[in-house]
Amino acid sequence: MGKSKEKAKSSKPSQKWVMVKEGRKTCPNCGKGVYLGKYANPNRYHCGKCSYTEYF
Repeated sequence: MGKSKEKAKSSKPSQKWVMVKEGRKTCPNCGKGVYLGKYANPNRYHCGKCSYTEYF
């Protein structure tokens, strides 16, 4: 059997991931690390884990 190829993992997150996380709101119910999804129609933020919804 052949050897599996693994990518080297770095300890720092990529710059692209840092930019994505900066503008997002965290869920007040779930806490740190769970982000709210932003939807345009209707205008709202929604947590997929606990179903918390915030309208704007």
